[in-house]
Amino acid sequence: MADRSLRGMRLGAQSLQSEEGVVFSPRATYTYRCATCGRDTDMVFSAEAEAPEAWECKFCSHEATLMVGSEPVVIDHSDAKTPRSHWDMLLERRTRAELEELLEERLQYLRARRGTQKIGA
Repeated sequence: MADRSLRGMRLGAQSLQSEEGVVFSPRATYTYRCATCGRDTDMVFSAEAEAPEAWECKFCSHEATLMVGSEPVVIDHSDAKTPRSHWDMLLERRTRAELEELLEERLQYLRARRGTQKIGA
């Protein structure tokens, strides 16, 4: 009975589709050099795609720069905005004198609520 059992294949283990007649899109390899660890990372992109100027280094996770020939691409960070803090945004709306006045009013209110109002103030 064991010799007559049907043999099947494992589901999901092997594909029944072959690569015959498949045409892969053209590819281009770009090299990125990490300034931190000094290693090169090769990345493959579609030939139609524009390669980014920076890529994460796969060895140390810092920023690696695209190499054109033997020179790194100069990345222009001039358009990058510096983040504004809450204090910066507050100073856009009020002057320091106005803020000092508001602070003093609020402190007087809080002291009066707690019953610790300064005498003579």
